[in-house]
This record gives sequence, structure tokens and C-alpha cells, in this order.
Amino acid sequence: MKRYFLTGTDTDAGKTLISAALLQRAVLDGHTSFGLKPIASGSDQTDSGLRNRDALLHQKYSSGNLTYEVHNPITLKPAIAPHIAAKEAGLSLTCSSLIEACENGLTQTADLQLIEGAGGWLVPLNDTETLADFAASQNLPVILVIGLKLGCINHACLTVEAIRQCGLTIAGWVANSIDPDMEAQQENLRYLTQWFHQRGIQHLGTVPHIRGIDPFDEESLKQVSDRLQWPD
Repeated sequence: MKRYFLTGTDTDAGKTLISAALLQRAVLDGHTSFGLKPIASGSDQTDSGLRNRDALLHQKYSSGNLTYEVHNPITLKPAIAPHIAAKEAGLSLTCSSLIEACENGLTQTADLQLIEGAGGWLVPLNDTETLADFAASQNLPVILVIGLKLGCINHACLTVEAIRQCGLTIAGWVANSIDPDMEAQQENLRYLTQWFHQRGIQHLGTVPHIRGIDPFDEESLKQVSDRLQWPD
């Protein structure tokens, strides 16, 4: 069993798209998979309760038939920073309370497991703790998704340094083209590739900008998962 924490260089770097594709890749390669989204803000009220689109993708592409709450134990309605949304909902959010809420998810036994963060690496849980503390508490190797846009090199390098300061290893990185009009994209990608290579960090794939991608459609998502691999 291998478990990873997936984070991004920023909000909208494409973490959930890459998470869903990696979970699908695991199954296509003959493994069982499990995706966990510990906390999700920006959710819709349904007949079954609050449901978050990102977490539903984790549920869809995980092996087995587990309830939604196992994949996303803390679901918040406003599409704002989780610590603010939790406060508005009257929840006291701490690293220890998040670990407790995730107990069912953290005890799953799938071959390949992915825990997706929210926003970037240092998203707050409260005034003193962040999601990085959650990842560190589980001693999880990290997969970093880099949203290719202006400024991505700085964001990527700073995020790597912050992850390492937490004492965690970086299992691999993914380049995700989120801005089809980005100037000098290949030059940026070339720099990132050599920068990560110099540090012995595995490149797990590059995803071009694919118009009309629907991650809930398996064939559509396969356009992404075919470009990815799990860490060695």
C-alpha cells in the first residue's frame, strides 16, 4: 500500500483533475485505488446533504463502493478558504480534529491512496495550523501539481522548499497547462524540468490544455490519465 498527499502551487492549479486521473490510472494499471479529500469548501446542497464536486470525483474513481463521507468527512458550503468557511459553520477546525474526522479514510487498504489538499500547501486550518501540519502528521510523501501560468516557477520552487521544511519528501511533480495563452510555456517547462531533475524529483507527467475535458466522463479523463504515472 502506498499513500501520497497531493498539493498544488495555488488554487486552480488542477489538483482535482490530476487526482482523479491518477486514481483512474491506478485502476487501469490493475491496482485498487482510494481518494480522500479531508476538507472541501464550495459545495452544493443536495437531497443527500452537502456534496462537493471535487470529492465526488474521488468517490467515482476509487475502488469499491464507499459512502461519500469516507471520501470527504468535512464538507463546507461557501467557496472560500476552509478555515473561514468552517468558522462560519460553527466548526472548530484543528489538525487533530481533521485527523479524527478522516479516520475511516485513513484506514482504507487500497494499493494506491491519494489525499488531496485544498488550495496551496499552507492553507490554514486555524490561526496556528495549516493543512501542511495534517500531511506532516501522517508523514506523507507529496505529489506537487504545478499550474503552468505566469509566475509558476517561483510558486513551484517556494512550495518545494516549504514542503521540505516540514520534513517531508516530494515523490513527484506534474505540470498542468491551465493557461492556453501562456507565453514561453515551453521555456518555463524546460526550466522546471531541469530544476526538479537536479534535485532528484520524479516527473510524473505533463498535461496539455485540453478543451472541453469532463473529468466525470471516463473516456474524457483518460486523455489526462494516459499522460500520467504514479511515483516509482
